[in-house]
Amino acid sequence: MRNEYIRKKVGVAPIEDKLRESRLRWFGHLNRRSIEASVRKIELLNFAHVQRGRGRPKKT
Repeated sequence: MRNEYIRKKVGVAPIEDKLRESRLRWFGHLNRRSIEASVRKIELLNFAHVQRGRGRPKKT
């Protein structure tokens, strides 16, 4: 028997749903913060012009 059938029979929610739920909960938590909060200020920054290195960093 597959685990999905057992979970459905017992009434346990699928793991994917639980993960999605927790991600949405965290996102909602961020959206409830005030606009002045540092977490919300980062949303407003534009990082399009920032150059990032590609691959593994060089050894010293």
